[in-house]
Amino acid sequence: QVQLVESGGGLVQAGGSLRLSCAVSKTDYKINAMGWYRQAKGKQRESVARITNDGTTNYADSVKDRFTISRDNAKNTVYLQMNSLKPEDTAVYYCRVDYEVFKALEVWGQGTLVTVSS
Repeated sequence: QVQLVESGGGLVQAGGSLRLSCAVSKTDYKINAMGWYRQAKGKQRESVARITNDGTTNYADSVKDRFTISRDNAKNTVYLQMNSLKPEDTAVYYCRVDYEVFKALEVWGQGTLVTVSS
């Protein structure tokens, strides 16, 4: 069973930076897109950034030019570099990985809390 291990959340002041990591535990399967989502208290989960297996990326408008998603296919790991953080970036961040085992499937990480203080 595919599992994801997230790390890198924490408390940071506004204007600071954090890097999130998400490693795939089982690498026998074909991994497709990888992405990051977030859910702030009282709000719906939203997409933050996504990267396909050919390196194509897309971002939410609210994080463009501040966040960068990348992946290391050799390590089956996806990263989210977050710069110029704002208090409104405070949320639980979830990693999602799309993979194939005879059909398309997805798996979610356990979430990591990012808190940005003003």
